[in-house]
Amino acid sequence: MYSILDFGNMIADQGRMEPYIKALRESVNHESIVLDIGTGTGIFALLACHYGAYKVYAIEPNDTIQVAKDLAEANGYSDRIEFIQDISTRVELPERVNVIISDLRGRLPLFRHNIPSIIDARRRFLAEDGVMIPAQDTLFAALVESHSLFQKHYSPWINDELGIDLKPVVHKVMNTSWGRKISDEHMLTEPQPWATINYNTVEVPEISGELKWVVQCDGTAHGIRVWFDAEIAPGLGFSNAPDQSEHVYGNEFFPWLEPVSIKSGDGVSVSFQANLVDEDYIWRWKSRVYEQNDPDKVKASFNQSSFDAVPLSLEKLRKTETSFKPILNDKGLVDLQIIKLMEQSFSLEEVAQQIANKFPEKYKDMQQALTYVCELFVKYSK
Repeated sequence: MYSILDFGNMIADQGRMEPYIKALRESVNHESIVLDIGTGTGIFALLACHYGAYKVYAIEPNDTIQVAKDLAEANGYSDRIEFIQDISTRVELPERVNVIISDLRGRLPLFRHNIPSIIDARRRFLAEDGVMIPAQDTLFAALVESHSLFQKHYSPWINDELGIDLKPVVHKVMNTSWGRKISDEHMLTEPQPWATINYNTVEVPEISGELKWVVQCDGTAHGIRVWFDAEIAPGLGFSNAPDQSEHVYGNEFFPWLEPVSIKSGDGVSVSFQANLVDEDYIWRWKSRVYEQNDPDKVKASFNQSSFDAVPLSLEKLRKTETSFKPILNDKGLVDLQIIKLMEQSFSLEEVAQQIANKFPEKYKDMQQALTYVCELFVKYSK
């Protein structure tokens, strides 16, 4: 969850904000109905009103929406902005909108439910001639050398100064993407686009692509740097490429299992695949390096996946089997009792008192019970 300081950093990122501002200015008029998904502190909703929008629906699941409401009142826009605290896919609107604006990305556009949320909003809410902001994102990649970045993540697990073998963790570390820029990093190949997400037409959240390079110079390859170029509207955009000024997004580095010495003219092929699983993406990247002009002379071959980086508990996996028959644990029994009392329309204080009396070993006093029951009231009541 973003803090107010995080939202301030986003507003201060001029490279990001300026194309969004220009796109809103060009797309909004006095008859416009605008949908702002993930409004946060409400900056896009406020700007839409500033540029004359007739009506704005601002959706945000988190409590930062209260700040957005305060800002709307301070700027005289409360009568034009309808704030909805929920996830957009659970929301129903009374009308179609002319503009949908969002920025739900992370370091890459493939971030949690960014794409499914936009697909859903476009299908259900956008008018036939409506505008999507942003319009599209194009993913780029390049093979890079970065000794310091590689060592930063690799060295702690192979250092045996403590007299303990930590090497079994290395495989998990090297199947994790890293999100930090390093000053000594330089590209060993030309950047190439490998996928484009057109928000006017995209229908699925999964994405894949392949790249082939001829190495430009001798060096040691440590992995692939991935970023995106954003087209906010035709002729308006920004890039979080490594050679651009830094944005709030950063960019992503996919390491290889080990450094590879390469020479100018060597060939490199990489395939990417990203699949949305539950709340986040599973990434797969397959890489192959072969000697100049001879694909049969393979210098390195890696098959990596972020799935391999996740510590898996056998006990947890057992509980995901379709044949598993659960028995409520102690916490489940408490939660079930609270929900049953909620169904009977008892007040917060009444439920907390009954819970404190029934489970004295769990709650040392009434205040502790109140605090816990309040969490479930907020989560499950309407």
